[in-house]
Amino acid sequence: MEGIVEVLMCRHKARNALGHVFLSQMMNLVSSLANDSAHVVVFRSLVPGVFCAGADLKERVLMNHAESDRFVHRLRSLMTQIASLPMPTIAAVDGAALGGGLELALACDLRTAAHSAQMGLIETTRGLLPGAGGSQRLPRTVGLSLAKELIFTGRRIGGQAALGIGLVNRAIEQNQSGDAAYREALVLAREILPQAPIAVRLSKEAMNRGIEVDMSSAMAIERMCYSRVIPTRDRQEGMAAFLEKRPPRYTGE
Repeated sequence: MEGIVEVLMCRHKARNALGHVFLSQMMNLVSSLANDSAHVVVFRSLVPGVFCAGADLKERVLMNHAESDRFVHRLRSLMTQIASLPMPTIAAVDGAALGGGLELALACDLRTAAHSAQMGLIETTRGLLPGAGGSQRLPRTVGLSLAKELIFTGRRIGGQAALGIGLVNRAIEQNQSGDAAYREALVLAREILPQAPIAVRLSKEAMNRGIEVDMSSAMAIERMCYSRVIPTRDRQEGMAAFLEKRPPRYTGE
């Protein structure tokens, strides 16, 4: 659909585990999206029953300490790349999103999940801790106390429980095709598409930057973002459409 770009994960045998090659491909793809005109980016899996199984432990076990540290740094960089994309991003979690897989979903702005999906930062069960942003993004998503419980225990939760704690935005019963979360992600994306794209992007920037600072600084960030949207043709179109009582026709200018 015009305006929506899909990132398709399709490493069948390894359950989309984030190995060296897969990670490099993903980083190159996400980097190319930074200047894309897409209104929404949807991350989804083509592997039945799995979103992303996390880091490829078969590769990790062969790494020495220095190699492991460099690899996790690259994983962290990928999640930062995803979080820094200018347009809204949606993770469609139709299956297992564990460890780095959940960290990838957390790097997205929004998440949809099938009831049957399994999500968890399970690193402590492997003698590790979330190292690709999970220890920071999960508390910002569900709150510090609950994030601590989930990370300390390595617990896995389903889609309905994830909705209840605010880990996902929408949860839905899985369908026969196994892509219910993806279809719900498209429903959500279609709600975003009619809105002014520059305003949406600047809203994302204002929230992402503002949440990291004190309120006074955050208000200054909002003011700066607002000042950038005022001169746009889309703002003028929005005002004109309101006065003329018609749907706006935004062009992203």
